[in-house]
Amino acid sequence: MAFGDFNRINTNVQSLESRFSLDKINKRLGTTQLRLSTGQRINKAEDDAAGFSIAAKLSSRIAGLEQALSNTGDAKSVLDIAEASINSVLDILTTLKTKATQAANDTYGTDERAFIQSQVDSLVNELDSLVNQTVFQGVSLLDGTYNATFQVGERTADIINVQLTSGGGAAAFTSNGLGVNNLSVGSFASAQAAMTSIDTAINQMAGVVNQLGIYQTQLSIREEILTQAINSNFSARSRIRDADFAKEQSENIKLQILQQTAIASLAQANAAPQAVLGFLG
Repeated sequence: MAFGDFNRINTNVQSLESRFSLDKINKRLGTTQLRLSTGQRINKAEDDAAGFSIAAKLSSRIAGLEQALSNTGDAKSVLDIAEASINSVLDILTTLKTKATQAANDTYGTDERAFIQSQVDSLVNELDSLVNQTVFQGVSLLDGTYNATFQVGERTADIINVQLTSGGGAAAFTSNGLGVNNLSVGSFASAQAAMTSIDTAINQMAGVVNQLGIYQTQLSIREEILTQAINSNFSARSRIRDADFAKEQSENIKLQILQQTAIASLAQANAAPQAVLGFLG
C-alpha cells in the first residue's frame, strides 16, 4: 500500500483490504466452529466433493449392512422356534419308542397293552398339535413346505435359502408325515412294527436337526462377518468425514486471534482519513 493512500477520502483502500481480510477470516472461523459443533470435517459437498461422495456411499453401505444384520437375527429367531419344536418332536418320538418297547414284551397282558396304547395315541395327538402350532408370523414352519430366502447382506447375491422338510421330501412333520400315525401296540408283533416305524421317524428327524444346525451355523458366521464389515466401514467413513477436534480447536483459536487483529486493523483504517482534516485547519 502506498503512503499516499492514507490521504485519499473517497476510496479507503486500507479499509477495503482490512474488511476483505476480516470476511475471509470470519468465513474460515465459521467453518471451523461448524466442524466443532457437528463433529464432522465435511458438512457439505463444497468442503470436499470427493470425500463427501465417498462418505455418502459408505453411509449407504453401512445402512444396508445394519439392516442385513437385523435380517440375520430375525432368521435365527425363526430357526430357533423351529428347533425348539423339532426337539419336542424328538422327545415325543423317544417316549413313543419307550412305550412301544415296553409293549413288545409278553409279560404284559391285553389290559396293560391297552393302557400303553392310550398313552401312545395321546402322544401322537400331542405331536400333531405341536406341529400345527409351530408358526412364525402366521407361516407354518413344520408343514413340510417351508422354503424361505433371507437377505443377509447389502448386495442382491447375499442370500441364504432355508428349507425345512422331513425325510428329504415335502411331507409335514406330523405323525402322518413321519409315518407314526397308526401305531399299534396291542400285540408283540404290532409293538415291534411300531418300534421300527418310530426308529425310521427318529432317523428322519435326526437328518432335519443336522440340516437345521448347518443353517444356524451359516447365519452365525454371517452375523460375525456383517459385524466386522459394519465396524470397518464406520472406521473408513470416520477417517474421511469426521473432524479432528484437536486440530480444529487449534485452528479456531488462531482464527479468533486473527479476527481480533483484523477488526483492529479495520478500525485504524477507518480512522485514518480523519487525519486529513489537519490539512484543512
